[in-house]
Amino acid sequence: MEIRHDSVFLDEVLQGLEIGPSDTVVDATVGGAGHFARMLELLSSEGTLVGIDADSDALHRAEGLLANARARSFLVEDNFRNLTTILDRLAIKEIDKSLFDLGWSGFQLASGRGFSFQTDEPLLMTYGKDSAENAAALVNSAPEEKIADILYTFGEERFARQIAHSIIQERRRARILTTSDLVRTVSLGTPSWYRHRRIHFATKTFQALRIVVNDELGALHDGLAAALARTRSGGRIAVITFHSIEDRIVKNVFRDAAYAGEGMVLTRKPIVPSREACAVNPRTRSAKLRVFARITASSPHPFTSSHSHSYA
Repeated sequence: MEIRHDSVFLDEVLQGLEIGPSDTVVDATVGGAGHFARMLELLSSEGTLVGIDADSDALHRAEGLLANARARSFLVEDNFRNLTTILDRLAIKEIDKSLFDLGWSGFQLASGRGFSFQTDEPLLMTYGKDSAENAAALVNSAPEEKIADILYTFGEERFARQIAHSIIQERRRARILTTSDLVRTVSLGTPSWYRHRRIHFATKTFQALRIVVNDELGALHDGLAAALARTRSGGRIAVITFHSIEDRIVKNVFRDAAYAGEGMVLTRKPIVPSREACAVNPRTRSAKLRVFARITASSPHPFTSSHSHSYA
């Protein structure tokens, strides 16, 4: 079966960022390289594109795009939380535009690292292949109360305590080492009606464990702080989220930056996918796009583009 990945908000991201040919741009999450490819097309020989991903496979997919690229381009295997260090290493003092796409690609779902509950895989859930922490280690060692707190806090799972209890009971019999083991365990901890809804009953459990194993929320805070600090006046930051916890963080970070006089939020309400886009790619149904514009006192009104009204 052919693996495919359809990038979300391709046109909306480009409209929101308004990439100029000489801009210095960061794609903080290369993923399926859809946004990366479009950004590369917009940059001239005076532009720079930095692609970052913790997954080396994502960078290998992007490498083929560089053969005919006009812009100076870098591919960096790292977590975007280290954006400041990455830019320092590349001798880049300021950036103009950046994108954080917090979804995972179809390639990652098919990577065999435990992101998908549809297939039987090792229960890893790690973006980097050499990560020491993984989901199996967590569910087989953490106390019941901690597991329940993780599922409730990061998955917003209503049956967090019941699932946590089920995990403890099952791991006493045998270690939970695969995605199938975990799905079966979640099934034992949830009522019948919950297991027959449109959304798979293990979705929130998988989400919560993935977030904690990769410290995704901490990385998001660090990455956005670095982007705000290194984006020059007139630059823009776009973030695509796929669940409410991430979206709240982005909303609050952008709001606080606006209150502090560091810029303005260009999306009073997040941009959501069209009905047509959801029909083509059901994974997009929960996606939200927010865009922030950096402004300093020296340039209070840098936004005169005809596109700006769409993001205000």
